[in-house]
Amino acid sequence: MARDSITLEKSKVFAIRIIRLYKYLREEKHEYVLSKQLLRSGTSIGANLAEAMYGISEKDFLSKVYISLKECAETNYWIDLLMSTEYLSQQEYESIKADCTELIKLLSSITKTMSEKLKSKR
Repeated sequence: MARDSITLEKSKVFAIRIIRLYKYLREEKHEYVLSKQLLRSGTSIGANLAEAMYGISEKDFLSKVYISLKECAETNYWIDLLMSTEYLSQQEYESIKADCTELIKLLSSITKTMSEKLKSKR
């Protein structure tokens, strides 16, 4: 993954959306528990990717990207839960869900490619 990675940029844009959603949920919907969980996992995706960029080895890089993928899966869960409990409208849900799904696909692709690369070196 290059230092100017598209995935890193998309994760940053996603984190900004998550922060704005968190503020909306707290201020407009008065939801404090789920929104905090969403904030933590949703902003952690990009933070772990940024850390991965400076991994000391390819295995370290892969480990951090896997953590980002896991955080993205958790974020996806909170988004679904917020929809199921009617804190998000269908339009809000579909918009943020699409971004989360795109990140999951990108991160899954990176981890698969890197895992295969490391296996071929053995």
